[in-house]
Order: sequence, then structure tokens, then C-alpha cells
Amino acid sequence: MGQVEPPPAPDCLLVVSFGGPEGPDDVLPFLAHVVAGRGVPRSRLEQVAKQYDLFGGRSPINDQNRALCAALEEVLELPVALGNRHWHPFLEDTMAQLAADGRRHALAFSTSAYAGPSSCRAYRTALADARAAVGPAAPVVTKLPHYWDRPGFLAPLADGLAAAVDQLPAGSAVAFSAHSVPVAQAEAPQVGGGYVTQLTEASRRVAAQVRARRWDLVFQSRSGPPTQAWLEPDVNDHLRALAAGGVPGVAVCPVGFTSDHMEVLYDLDTQAAATAAALGLAFRRSPAAGTDHRFVAMVADLVTEAVATGAGPDLEPACRPGCCSVGGA
Repeated sequence: MGQVEPPPAPDCLLVVSFGGPEGPDDVLPFLAHVVAGRGVPRSRLEQVAKQYDLFGGRSPINDQNRALCAALEEVLELPVALGNRHWHPFLEDTMAQLAADGRRHALAFSTSAYAGPSSCRAYRTALADARAAVGPAAPVVTKLPHYWDRPGFLAPLADGLAAAVDQLPAGSAVAFSAHSVPVAQAEAPQVGGGYVTQLTEASRRVAAQVRARRWDLVFQSRSGPPTQAWLEPDVNDHLRALAAGGVPGVAVCPVGFTSDHMEVLYDLDTQAAATAAALGLAFRRSPAAGTDHRFVAMVADLVTEAVATGAGPDLEPACRPGCCSVGGA
């Protein structure tokens, strides 16, 4: 038997994200791409599109990710590219460009920090599909590990939360918010079981850093039918419960997100803030990690660790057992 040729050394970093519309004309096509194959009626998409109208028909997520890529290029010795699942630059197009540039091994950093079908497996599947579309010339891909427990992710959240808490009356509460998913996915033993566990532990660690005596994990951005059980409590229902209990205020930390994109701006800064105002509940929302220097350094550390350990190709169309549960990569 011949010797197995070792994988090429990593020669680029691929930042993988969700994507979002860059202008009003992009909104409906973007939403149609997100829900493709699910039978969602156009009337529902038009309803969701109104949320983007509040922000000029433009999501900030691409600008935020371009800023992250630029910050990473300043600290890494590798070129950095952005590829999205649902809007330009599409992952397939970025993969094709990397192949054209002669890149042979991409380290993939997902802007989703946690395990789960939506937060990990969907990104792995999208990467595998993009490689298949490009063909043999596509670079091999190693997906970098989850980073929900890394200090570089948690410390910026803690600092922002501490500042938010300082602006609230004594006795105010803290709520950590994350994207809701169907309960059946969240409880799946191999592909989703780690999501709530990791969110809870990340929230606990941040709460400990700010010495929060009262905190809760809440959820937002539900999109499924009413008949399907999703993770609860919804952030707005939680605010109502706090107000009913006589709590004077609440600081909301978007622990489930890495940047202040549309779901943060609309679901928290617009909807949840309006709910709190109607209840007479003081409300502050702390920022996501974004391009905080500690977060950028954390991503650079993930890259350095992968290079130092000689990380080989690690990408499958669906997650291997354990990949999307606690301790998976």
C-alpha cells in the first residue's frame, strides 16, 4: 500500500455566515432563499420584509462580517474571505474564487458559536455543498471548533452587560437571549443536545463575571408554526413576567449571537424594547462581541491552534455523532 499524502497546510481563512440583504430590492429574494423548499407563502415573506423596511431594507450583517474579516487580516498571516449561506457573497462563489486563487486548504470559522442543527450542522452542510458545486479544484475544509466557552467570546459580553446593568435601577434583572429552535431539534441526542446546555453555561459564566444575582435564559426570533413546540420563554413573555413580579428593569444580553445584526436590532432593540416601554420596565440591551479585539484575538487563536496541530480536512455533509453536542468541534 502506498503512503497517504498528508493534507496541504491551511492557506486561507473562510468566514462563514448567514448573509443578509444589502438593499430594498434584495429583501424578498433573500427571504425566499432562506425559506426555499419550505412552502412558506409570499404573503408571509412580505410581512417579514416590513421589518427590514424599518432599517432601510438593509441588514447590517454583511458590513459587520466584512469588518471582522478586515480585523482578522490585520492579525493573521492568511488571506481571509467571506462566504454566506443565503446572500452575496454566496458560499459557493467564494469557494470558487478560493479555488481560482489556488487555495488548497481553508479553515472555516462560523459566526455561530454553538452546537445544534441550525447553528452548526447547517453550516457544515453548506460548506460541503459549496465544495461539491466547485468540484475537485475546491480547497479541502477544516471547520474550526465551537467557541461559546472561550474567554474572547464571553469577556466582551460581560463588559457590555456590566455597563448595561449600571444604567438600571437597583434590583433589576438580567436576561440572556438566543435564537429559538424547535424543541425536537434542541433535544436531539447527537445533533442538537448541546445547544441549550451550552447557552446556559455561557450565560452562567457571563452572569458570574458581572455578579448578577438574578438571570434567566430566554429565546427570540421564533419562525415556526404555532402547532410546533419551540424553545421558550419568549423574551417578550419574560419581560411581562418580570414586570408582573415588580422587577424595575432588565438588561438583555444577546448571548446567542456574535454581532448586532437584524435579529438583534429588530427582535430586541425594536420589539422587546417596545414591550418593556409599554410595561414601564427599564430596558437596556448590551452589545454582542462584534469586532472587539478580544474576539478577533480568539478567532486568531483558533486558527493558530489548527495550524499548530496539523489539522486535516474535517467536513462532512452532516455532522458526525457528537459534533453538534457538548464537547463537539
